[in-house]
Amino acid sequence: MDIRAVPADALLPYGAALRSVYADAFRPPPWNEDEEQAAAFAARLASDVRRPGFTAALAFDGPSLVGFATAWTTPTPFPADRCYPQAAVALGRSRTEEWLCGAREIDEIAVRPAARGSGIGAGLLEAVTADVTDGRAWLLTSLRAARTVSFYRHRGWTQATHPAPEGEGVAVFLGPRHPARALAAQPL
Repeated sequence: MDIRAVPADALLPYGAALRSVYADAFRPPPWNEDEEQAAAFAARLASDVRRPGFTAALAFDGPSLVGFATAWTTPTPFPADRCYPQAAVALGRSRTEEWLCGAREIDEIAVRPAARGSGIGAGLLEAVTADVTDGRAWLLTSLRAARTVSFYRHRGWTQATHPAPEGEGVAVFLGPRHPARALAAQPL
């Protein structure tokens, strides 16, 4: 496998392949995303590459794209679209601003199901966080995705938000070198 960090201007020519990987990665449960959501991702990517601090990594098996990761710097004020409001409510305003604003936000990591378990996800995660000098990296993921949650925990990421036990919402994870890791509330 070949994992490469790529600049924003080099990412868009892979648009069709990125959409295909996204669809393959997020079609199965627990994500259950359809072609419309894959198309929305591809459309969103054109503006995402212009975000401050945007970075990406691609994983290849020979000439075939089998995975990718995208990340950027979380803006201030904290965004109010997508799943951001859930994160802000769970952390509270001051922690959200202190821990997440200005930090490297991992937006997507997608690996084709046939390529999982080979270290690609870990390599992609490392590729988009390696240059974070202050350690401030974070991400959101669905708690319905037990394998995904386990993946991050095994790589030293700390779950910083904990919904009610029956909750199936999203959780904020802080990177292994994030200075607030020790301050994150532990589950009951």
